Amino acid sequence: MSSSTPIDISCANCGKGEENINKLKTCTACLSVKYCSRDCQIVHRPQHKKACKKRAAELYDEKLFKEVEGEDCPICMLPMPLEGVSYKSCCSKRICEGCICAMALRAKGSMPLCPFCRKQSVPPGEEQIRLVEKHMKSGDVLAYKNLALYYANGEHGLSQDYQKANELWQKAGELGCAEAYFNLGQSYHEGKGVESDIKKAKYYWELAAMLGSLQARFNVGAFEGNSGNHHRAFRHYIIAARAGDKDSLDMVKQGYMNGIVKKDEYANTLRAYQHIHNEMKSVERDRARQVFASREKALKLGLLDEILAKAKAGKGLENSKEFDEFILEEFGPNWLNKWGLNKG
Repeated sequence: MSSSTPIDISCANCGKGEENINKLKTCTACLSVKYCSRDCQIVHRPQHKKACKKRAAELYDEKLFKEVEGEDCPICMLPMPLEGVSYKSCCSKRICEGCICAMALRAKGSMPLCPFCRKQSVPPGEEQIRLVEKHMKSGDVLAYKNLALYYANGEHGLSQDYQKANELWQKAGELGCAEAYFNLGQSYHEGKGVESDIKKAKYYWELAAMLGSLQARFNVGAFEGNSGNHHRAFRHYIIAARAGDKDSLDMVKQGYMNGIVKKDEYANTLRAYQHIHNEMKSVERDRARQVFASREKALKLGLLDEILAKAKAGKGLENSKEFDEFILEEFGPNWLNKWGLNKG
């Protein structure tokens, strides 16, 4: 039955109502029948129950398996990368690190401004909380989601409180935040702030998948696969892979090798995967990856303090091959210090 199934214009129980359609109430579960009163709906329920449940499941699946277009960076207007995105509390925007890096390059040693609102970045602490709470008063979904993260991680002076985080994620999810529903599903899966409940975890992952979360869709696919519902599992993997998720693409490949996924399905998924990743590419994002990868490598090797000391002393960096000279040439030691990239 398709989503265009016609709705009866008379009461499904008594047949009355054609002369006054506006007073009929539609069944909220299946949306396919109408009733003139609550009494008629109760009387008709035993007869309607099976068809209602089937149609409601069909409607749910239509929403669950619908591909959702991802968000764009508000600065460069390219599809948001799957990794390398930062939240700015000053304007409550998610911005790709390519745009953040480009703004930092223009700063040339001074503290970079926010690429979107051009305000100074706010240091960690109470001011971050104040700004986020201010955005929450206007119903900003990202503000709810990020305050939940602060509670979950015990950041910016807040005590770790998963119960409070879950309440905020619930609100953010209701406002349309996919990541919030995904995180709430994780809480139920891991028993953080709530009693562990895999059915509720799956439910919130499904809500997150409907809103575009690829991680949530992968999790739902894994749940379906473990339950023996391989057809449903690979429908999820294909949708997530087409949107750029590498883990899902690997599962689609495995499904093709095992004869579950057809050759043309796998080929089309590969093309869509490559296309979306090509759309996400930019010179600025490549540069940002180089910068942050080099920074992380230096921190991991414990060399950043030594490199900064050499830079300050004017001794050059010829003996520090583990760290790209690009960073200090483009950003300068002052930028590294102000952004807290030294170990101290």
